[in-house]
Amino acid sequence: MIRIHNSLTGQKEELRPIKSGEIRMYLCGDTVYDYCHIGHARSAIVFDVLVRYVRRRGYTVTYVRNFTDVDDKINASALARQQAGDPRSLEALIRERTEETIGWYHADMDALGAMRPTSEPRATEFVGAMIAMIEALIAKGHAYAAEGHVLFDVRSYPDYGQLSGRSVDDMIAGARVEVAPFKEDPMDFVLWKPSSDAEPGWDSPWGFGRPGWHIECSAMSYELLGASFDIHGGGLDLQFPHHENEIAQSCCAHPKSQFAQVWLHNEMLQVDGKKMSKSLGNFFTVRDLIEQGFAGEVIRFVFLSTHYGKPMDWTKERAQDAEKTLRKWRKLTAGVAAAKTMPACVLDPLCDDLNTAGAIAGLHSLL
Repeated sequence: MIRIHNSLTGQKEELRPIKSGEIRMYLCGDTVYDYCHIGHARSAIVFDVLVRYVRRRGYTVTYVRNFTDVDDKINASALARQQAGDPRSLEALIRERTEETIGWYHADMDALGAMRPTSEPRATEFVGAMIAMIEALIAKGHAYAAEGHVLFDVRSYPDYGQLSGRSVDDMIAGARVEVAPFKEDPMDFVLWKPSSDAEPGWDSPWGFGRPGWHIECSAMSYELLGASFDIHGGGLDLQFPHHENEIAQSCCAHPKSQFAQVWLHNEMLQVDGKKMSKSLGNFFTVRDLIEQGFAGEVIRFVFLSTHYGKPMDWTKERAQDAEKTLRKWRKLTAGVAAAKTMPACVLDPLCDDLNTAGAIAGLHSLL
């Protein structure tokens, strides 16, 4: 059987699809304002292996990974180009930037050997669905409008904090929360916010504006996978507040649903033993590594050499070792037909919480 560590319960659990023979998955994708950094790429590679594996096991898989194409960083990037002298409208510049960035993302994922998902929804295509979900939350008493904003009432959902294992009061004491006069509670989060004439926006019952970040994934997953689906994933940094907020608003909008049955979170990525950050000068995009001469399959191999649930350290030495291994394996298997069955030393680790490091160890044992 396939067992996966469920972040919601903190335990490894047998994967039991809601519908026999079918598995539906949702992965939080990129905000498309720049090149994809290697931390985000790790999530894409983990899910790519998971999708390939469960399909090999005979399941029909629907895999959704979104693009966030409405965001303040995207707006800022387009505005900077306009201020630099580009005569086109902000809307046209935003569209050009997101199209360009999605193209970069696809090229980088292709280089890493990651298959395209079943569906790649863009947030801007589902604003109507977001407005409908917000209206449902207001009608059910879980959200309120204030000064052109709509906010989710966190206290209205008793199970809030279950995924991250913290109470609302603990979160307020230990977290940085945006304090605004229109909030009824410091932890309430934005579902809708007003846009100025110079910002992108849509007409809504609460005025001209745009959706908050969290409502996007709830609306898109509902439209494409239904109120309940099998696996939701992303980096551990998304567990709170993004995924916690997704659960709250989705379960309140559709109270008879269970939303995601399993939550899969990959650990963070480090560079030379340190947290990746621009301030430390160790921030890399996938494109950076490729331009430095690292092949996509080498990058992928380094990622998969560490279990997704453990911090992964990118070093030049690890990449060089991975390249040597791949060259050796390629030479050994030249002209050899692929096996029709997967050896147990490779299959068994993958059954056990997608242990790719164990599967690679199995491949080494076959030498």
